[in-house]
Amino acid sequence: MKRAHTMPFGAEARADGVRFRLWAPAQKRVALELDGSRHDTKALANGWHELVVPGVRAGSRYRYLLEDGLAVPDPASRSNPDDVHGASAVVDARAYDWRDAAWRGRPWHEAVVYELHLGTFTPEGTFAAARARLPELAALGVSAVELMPVADFPGKRNWGYDGVLPFAPDASYGTPDELKALIDSAHALGLMVLLDVVYNHFGPEGNYLHAYCPQFFNSAHQTPWGAAINFDGADCRTVRDFFVHNALYWIEEYHFDGLRLDAVHAIRDGSQPDIVCEIGRALREGPGRERHVHLVLENDRNEAHYLGPCASAQWNDDLHHAAHVLLAKETDGYYADYAERPLERLGRALAEGFIYQGEPSAFRDGQVRGEPSAGLPPSAFVSFLQTHDQVGNRAFGERLDALAEPAAMRTALAALLLSPHVPMLFMGEEFAAGTPFQFFCDFGPELAAAVTRGRRGEFERFASFAKEIPDPNDVATFRRSKLDWGARDAGRLTLVRELLALRQRHLFARLAGARSGTSSVDGGTLKVAWPLGDGSRLHMCLRFDGRAPSPAPGEAIYGADGISVAREPAR
Repeated sequence: MKRAHTMPFGAEARADGVRFRLWAPAQKRVALELDGSRHDTKALANGWHELVVPGVRAGSRYRYLLEDGLAVPDPASRSNPDDVHGASAVVDARAYDWRDAAWRGRPWHEAVVYELHLGTFTPEGTFAAARARLPELAALGVSAVELMPVADFPGKRNWGYDGVLPFAPDASYGTPDELKALIDSAHALGLMVLLDVVYNHFGPEGNYLHAYCPQFFNSAHQTPWGAAINFDGADCRTVRDFFVHNALYWIEEYHFDGLRLDAVHAIRDGSQPDIVCEIGRALREGPGRERHVHLVLENDRNEAHYLGPCASAQWNDDLHHAAHVLLAKETDGYYADYAERPLERLGRALAEGFIYQGEPSAFRDGQVRGEPSAGLPPSAFVSFLQTHDQVGNRAFGERLDALAEPAAMRTALAALLLSPHVPMLFMGEEFAAGTPFQFFCDFGPELAAAVTRGRRGEFERFASFAKEIPDPNDVATFRRSKLDWGARDAGRLTLVRELLALRQRHLFARLAGARSGTSSVDGGTLKVAWPLGDGSRLHMCLRFDGRAPSPAPGEAIYGADGISVAREPAR
């Protein structure tokens, strides 16, 4: 089977040759440099420049030459083998032979998500090496792999959130076909594959759009990265199309099963519908008509109105923060909002999704945060104890196992994996990885120095950190962050495998139609109950003080350390 997504820009293979098309409204003339030869493009209406060249082969290098002589890559490049400042490469999207013609995805309530960073998941840090590890994840009980962003970023190592060529998989991980082979193999194992995408900003190095297309940005909205991407100003239609096509491209051409939209709270868009909902509708009315396609949000504003009409689910930072206070006993920074009655707050997160549903946040100087979420199904929340953010944004990137008592950690893992929420593990969490996940990048010298100063400045109030913060641009920081597959905790692996087997046996068939629950705290015991889709009720009792809770009512599913889980049959 062949797959390709047709776009109104970029290098598109056609019967009469390859069509090269660039939106450069600030340029009267644009030339195409193709395999070292210069060709003049034709200026079209509304800032478009186009040229069709017959006989172009896959792998041919090309870039655009602006009026001042600046050579720039294609912003819709499907491949940029020589990094973000180099020439783009023509890709034959139909060259890969897909083997997953029967794949229709999986319903969202069956998702057990595993977040991974391709560069540090394996020693090799490639698509091919990650592909070889997929059978282990499937055997563990994972049903969805979420890749941190792969869009081409500057240098050879990066978390992925500094991407500047959103259609080009970074060459440090491998070729486009190797990414497709990873997804193909995942589908053969019954695994969904989700991709983290960044539509709120471009990275600080290698973004040439300002040089020929300033209309891509709207100075009326300022963000931490400068002028916002133009989703609601003059000429915004082309900008919106660029990102809608990007979402469709990953789902159709690469056969991803869904996207996770990074930090939608940082998108500035007053349109109706806004770009988030427009993307959701395009996915639902396009590839979503034939298979399960999921859209997951990261949204610090806890805007419940997106969930259902526009997106499948949201990352539930609230649950993480309450659990972190209980497990790590940390209450500084944003954890201060969860320091008071953390067990009760964890109960609200488990039962209703968000903790902040319109209440003022002390950390945000009294700003009201969130919308009511109690009417949403539990599957609207992707819940977790660790993520790249919550680990990597610590000064030294320590994982939660380095901060929490082992018994309490086991209790929290059981609560996570046996709740009706969509659970997510961060790579290595399943075997209690001892390696850190630190902040790393590979910028040019001037920017690299600024990033290093900024990182150290974040923690300067801690005297012991002043000269010890890992340098993000030092390759050793990246290497320290690679998983050590030879140092796996067999006991943790057994526990996670057992819990996910119980989830599949007792919950999978009952999660469709599950509803939000209720919670209460009684004498140090947190009690949570949810109505499941078959009319039965799931009960969970938790303690984090080393004492065993009273047994949950109903047929026992699991009991150990500080947790008891049972299901009460329908009446």
